[in-house]
Amino acid sequence: MTDLAGRNDFDLFDEDYVADPAPRWAQFRDECPVAHSTEYGGAWMPVRYDDVVAAARDVETFSSAQGVSVLKVANVGDSGILSAGAPPIGVDPPMHGWTRRLMLAAMSPKSVLSYEPGTRALCRRLVGEIKAKGHGDAAVDYAQQLPVRVIGALMGIPEEDSDRFVDWVRAILEFAYDVEGRSKALAELIEYMEGQVADRRENPGDDILSHLVTVEVDGEPVPQPVILGEAALLLVAGVDTTWSAIGSSLYHLASHETDRRRLVAEPELLDSFIEEVLRFYSPVTMGRTAVTDTEFAGCPMSEGDRVLMNFPGANRDPDHFEDSDTFIIDRARNRHLAFGVGIHRCAGSNLARMEMRVALEEWLAAIPEFEVADPAAVTWAGGQVRGPRRVPVTF
Repeated sequence: MTDLAGRNDFDLFDEDYVADPAPRWAQFRDECPVAHSTEYGGAWMPVRYDDVVAAARDVETFSSAQGVSVLKVANVGDSGILSAGAPPIGVDPPMHGWTRRLMLAAMSPKSVLSYEPGTRALCRRLVGEIKAKGHGDAAVDYAQQLPVRVIGALMGIPEEDSDRFVDWVRAILEFAYDVEGRSKALAELIEYMEGQVADRRENPGDDILSHLVTVEVDGEPVPQPVILGEAALLLVAGVDTTWSAIGSSLYHLASHETDRRRLVAEPELLDSFIEEVLRFYSPVTMGRTAVTDTEFAGCPMSEGDRVLMNFPGANRDPDHFEDSDTFIIDRARNRHLAFGVGIHRCAGSNLARMEMRVALEEWLAAIPEFEVADPAAVTWAGGQVRGPRRVPVTF
């Protein structure tokens, strides 16, 4: 484990922390209002629910315009690759408002409903292949194959390019501490998107990229840097987060026989199960930057300090969730923050929930009985997005 400077220091990429961060959150919650890290340029991290909500809503003090990476170095905008940042999540008001509206129609409940048949067909094909083999990895062979193809289809991108997207997303998020690798992945992703955008200008269709290149805002076309930023964000934010949530769902069912058999016997519990997965295994932590010297929850912060919106830690706060470190499949009150809070709340939450629901319905219909083949072989990724990377299962 990393030799940290103090009991309230942390490393989001440390193997022990990634494997089980909840004990550290409990320690921080009891011993300090806001944890502090000296790793990767330093960062502050509130872990109490009320503090996380307050920080996330205070967009005037804690800006997204310097990037939303959990690292102080190698943020998306630092390299100049995305001169407009990654709108809407990587910008502040007033730019945030109109760039967010560009995505809302594609992520509405009605639109998401239209994506369900294709998602279901994809899930059936993938789980059918796993069942035919008689074994598989619920993360690698299933969870990690779904969102990248769903998002790709919405953007009008060929399915055969999915593996390239997986490599780029992992380099940008999972291995973000590798500054050179992250910058290379970003450059390749933007170059690819430039080609796709150029194609849509010549051959517009009914996909999201075509919408971005043909829509007007206040009578003007959307600037190219904004289109590229939105396209990159849609891919990066819509892939790793959702495959982590689906993977966590299947990991939980594979390692908790009672919950698995109850969910199969009582499919009406699926919605509450999904919400509890989102709470208990929340994948996403977002970064902000203090724009001025300030004091937050009793901690003095300096202009330029990194501040992490630790939504997973907030979702384990016992002041807001009864038995907060226990997974309760039919939890009645569950006001979790898995999708964030405030103006930057995830615009794709409807899509993510649909993908989770359909993925679980099709898996359980095909493989209702399964378990982790080797607990020691289960691995997790950390940093910006925490989720299982390998979940070998037998059935």
